Amino acid sequence: MHHPTSPDPRRDGFVRVRGAREHNLKGVDVDIPRDVLAVFTGVSGSGKSSLAFGTVYAEAQRRYFESVAPYARRLIHQVGAPKVGEITGLPPAVSLQQSRSARTSRSSVGTVTTLSNSLRMLFSRAGSYPQGAERLDSDAFSPNTAAGACPECHGLGRVHRTTEQLLVPEPSLSIREGAIAAWPGAWQGKNLRDILDTLGYSVDRPWRELAQEDRDWILFTDEQPVVTVHPVRDADRIQRPYQGTYMSANRYVLKTFSDSKSQSLRAKAEKFLESTPCPACGGARLRAEALAVTFAGRTIAELARLPLARLARALDTSDTSETARVLTEDLRARIATVTELGLGYLSLDRATPTLSAGELQRLRLATQLRSGLFGVVYVLDEPSAGLHPADTESLLTVLDRLKAAGNSVFVVEHHLDVVRRADWLVDVGPLAGEHGGQVLHSGPVDGLKGVEESETARFLFDEAPAGVRHVREPRAWLTVGPVSRHNLRDVTVDVPLGAFTAVTGVSGSGKSTLIGEITEDLDGVGRLVVVDQKPIGRTPRSNLATYTGLFDVVRKVFAATDEARSRGYGVGRFSFNVAGGRCETCQGEGFVSVELLFLPSTYAPCPDCAGARYNPETLEVTYRGRNIAEVLDLTVESAAEFFAGDDAAAAVGRSLRTLLDVGLGYLRLGQPATELSGGEAQRIKLASELQRVRRGHTLYLLDEPTTGLHPADVEVLLRQLHGLVDAGHSVVVVEHDMAVVAGADWVVDMGPGGGDSGGRVVVAGPPGVVARHGGSRTAPYLRRLLGD
Repeated sequence: MHHPTSPDPRRDGFVRVRGAREHNLKGVDVDIPRDVLAVFTGVSGSGKSSLAFGTVYAEAQRRYFESVAPYARRLIHQVGAPKVGEITGLPPAVSLQQSRSARTSRSSVGTVTTLSNSLRMLFSRAGSYPQGAERLDSDAFSPNTAAGACPECHGLGRVHRTTEQLLVPEPSLSIREGAIAAWPGAWQGKNLRDILDTLGYSVDRPWRELAQEDRDWILFTDEQPVVTVHPVRDADRIQRPYQGTYMSANRYVLKTFSDSKSQSLRAKAEKFLESTPCPACGGARLRAEALAVTFAGRTIAELARLPLARLARALDTSDTSETARVLTEDLRARIATVTELGLGYLSLDRATPTLSAGELQRLRLATQLRSGLFGVVYVLDEPSAGLHPADTESLLTVLDRLKAAGNSVFVVEHHLDVVRRADWLVDVGPLAGEHGGQVLHSGPVDGLKGVEESETARFLFDEAPAGVRHVREPRAWLTVGPVSRHNLRDVTVDVPLGAFTAVTGVSGSGKSTLIGEITEDLDGVGRLVVVDQKPIGRTPRSNLATYTGLFDVVRKVFAATDEARSRGYGVGRFSFNVAGGRCETCQGEGFVSVELLFLPSTYAPCPDCAGARYNPETLEVTYRGRNIAEVLDLTVESAAEFFAGDDAAAAVGRSLRTLLDVGLGYLRLGQPATELSGGEAQRIKLASELQRVRRGHTLYLLDEPTTGLHPADVEVLLRQLHGLVDAGHSVVVVEHDMAVVAGADWVVDMGPGGGDSGGRVVVAGPPGVVARHGGSRTAPYLRRLLGD
């Protein structure tokens, strides 16, 4: 039936986005139905995340802020609303993005899933207490509360200590020659040395000749005597006597480690500390009173150490009390959703920073499943990251359940099996950066078939098998092992050199543990390059240009211009990390940090330079018509054109070419490291490696290099990696993407399962052999691709 007026947007069941211009989106209009599984696809950098996260989720979050607190309005004004005309029909949104926020060592699998709370409740109410002990509150079983934490290590389970060997690595030196390596440099260290001299200690005898009690006092005393120091006169300057306070090396290191705001000083201090299990609690992190309580014969710390799959079995007791039965049933039901997502090998005490992004996101997903929310939009970022094809099935089941509970599930995804299962597909492209930002298709999956310019269509509907390719003959073999770590027991593996090796297996089967054992010390490795997905920097100060060394050349080019010369501007003037040329309001960050109560701190553009990072005078110097801020704003691709034909900038061209080769032409030179995804960070590291001219043999190790990559980008990356092998190097990847595995020369399949049921080599050989192996969980998926 026809209505004369347009339908009420809240009722017509669509989220309607109009005029989205966030990042590279070109005024996008798109309608996405609610209550479905909608997948956003497109090559890396095409703008799909800008649409799903930067627009839809950001707008939902802005509305939420506006509704909760008046002071949040001020913040929204500073951070800015997403650049979009309007969005109608948008329900509240929950993001489960792979956030790389600063997670502390106190955050663990148990705290993320809140399973720890339930376990503490169980111990508090149904644990068996020693005779005459009084019941403890559930807080007393948490290492993160004053009531529960072991007083010795404050609930961390480890204590940091220094030793004489660490503080004085070269005992043949005298104090004047710098025997105490842990001391600060420059005048502060000289100051401490002069104080010791004044106190009567010998600063010129080799350290090992000093009496042990003197050495102990110098390194470990807690006394801080104040003395008057008469400095030795330097011929060129007169120094007055001063009051100096002594601080022992141990005290200096511990104080720097716990108090310093500077990341680099803390890292330096950490080199002089060794961490050992706490002598009081044995690493269990709790007070003795809490560790005296057991359930099913185990302490809470012992249960927290078990893999979740075993924990569920341990809780399955015939304990008669009603309380215990109700609490254990709830716990086991919640553990079941985590094991269903293929994470049964994790234990509750596993620290969050040691988890991969994919693992963390799936943990959050499992927690959400139990939360009983309905009518919200879940926005997920590549939930299949780090998942073996065998586990992808259960992921899809879980997404279906979220949908069945009355929610909309919006997913940014590259995994074709997930894409095929979508109810609705939004394909963004056609290419990356300024060549993307348009919606090519929004509708059911099949509708993408006719879209010529879609890179996604090319792979989604390609049914032709890959066929078995000719494998390279290795020129030598590298023996790794025997390894016994985590779930690996005495495993030895042979890896071919001069070939491309893929290590496969389900989550938790031991792949990363195995390749972690490959070091430069092994015979035949030569030079080892590990290209991981860790961020290339944790602050907006490091960016693409600084990391690749490109920025040094760009600054030289600017300092060599006539204008810079006539003003006396050197290279330093064009750095945004030192005073001089930078904008002092934001100290060259281009952003100011806005701290909020109970919300993560956010960055807002600097009110003075508006993100340019430099002061107005610096920006008056131009090269080929652009100032330094404008050059940093260029994409890699446009920069390559901009610098072309300038001999002074030939080195720039080389750097830019390698970035283009790994498919990063869409990134801006000045793009802050904090805005890069793990996959992008990994490819930047690879590009930096590729631009070095290699003489000897190099072994490249990559852990899941295709995470975050569209199949079209995977092709580009593989060309590079196979190029390295053709040049005589060796490449070893841990990989779930069967397209990569099918193209390898040798496959090592770990498993068969995860955790305790993994940790063995199921089969090793060329892809064709592995694909036919009966006991391998990888084989059927590889076979489907090879078309045997």
